[in-house]
Amino acid sequence: VQLQAFGGGSVQAGGSLRISCTASGRHFSNYLTGWFRQAPGKEREFVAAINSKRATVYVDSVKGRFTVSRDNAENTVYLQMNSLKPEDTAVYYCAATVSLVVSTTTSDYTDWGQGTQVTVSS
Repeated sequence: VQLQAFGGGSVQAGGSLRISCTASGRHFSNYLTGWFRQAPGKEREFVAAINSKRATVYVDSVKGRFTVSRDNAENTVYLQMNSLKPEDTAVYYCAATVSLVVSTTTSDYTDWGQGTQVTVSS
């Protein structure tokens, strides 16, 4: 599938953003979809993922603040980000693969979208 991420922007600490990942291609509802982020000078890290059964996994640093969801009718996965912190500043990428196992490993994902910048100011 081809993926496209939308919705990044600049917010102050404590604010919220929702970013979206829209897929083109068939059977996207069967795909595990993940969000990763990469800050300047750092490696890309896992943020959250949701599988076709809507099972979710989050990195500890965003638990209770971020929510991943999907709308299969719209071929879209969302990442709602609340209580944003400056350390959440990064380019956010969505990625997908056919798997029921909710992987947190970058190399397990086969299809990647372009990133969307999220900047949180203090």
